[in-house]
Amino acid sequence: MTSLYLPTAAGSLERYELAPAREWAKPAAPLTARHAYAAAHVIPEVTADNTPGAPAVLDWDTTLAYRRELWSYGLGVADAMDTA
Repeated sequence: MTSLYLPTAAGSLERYELAPAREWAKPAAPLTARHAYAAAHVIPEVTADNTPGAPAVLDWDTTLAYRRELWSYGLGVADAMDTA
């Protein structure tokens, strides 16, 4: 079980136990009742020099695999979406 520490109103930290992850069933057909979009961000190469100011080095294979996973649940991918 995974846990983390959260701040309390009194200023101390309290341990919080996370529930186990649950399985999500993929739809058998595309969703038709609503259009749902996920803000799928790109995934960086973890071993690259991705310091601020340096050109970003992206892992496009992993990024596309993540998007395919989202699409398999019937979600759209919101590209260039301002989430602010």
